[in-house]
Amino acid sequence: MAFASEQRDARFATINITPLVDVMLVLLVIFMVAAPLLTRTIDLNLPGATGPTPQPSPPAIALRIDAGGTVYWNETATPLSALQPMLQSELQRDPGNPPLLKIDASGETDYGIVAKVLAAARNADWDRIAFVLE
Repeated sequence: MAFASEQRDARFATINITPLVDVMLVLLVIFMVAAPLLTRTIDLNLPGATGPTPQPSPPAIALRIDAGGTVYWNETATPLSALQPMLQSELQRDPGNPPLLKIDASGETDYGIVAKVLAAARNADWDRIAFVLE
């Protein structure tokens, strides 16, 4: 019995790699033939984009708040109570393309005034607000 098991251990099962090499060579030839075809360009005449032309943005509204709390609408002193109706009327001119509201608050301005200006803009449904940094 011991003699028979020694013969089984002595024999090796080997894998025949000849078909594997044949397949790899065929794939290599296919890729070598197909690679130059991938570098050719194809001319296409695509239709142009048709869409709405962008509208020019209206001039921005400069809203300046000085250290004393005075609000200036495009360099014209404006009472804080009149700010929301003015913003609403500007928004109703062109609801799809409102102007940018640039808020320039002095460093010494009371935050409560700035908060009231922002509340007026929010109540007027104003979306485009920017702060001017010095």
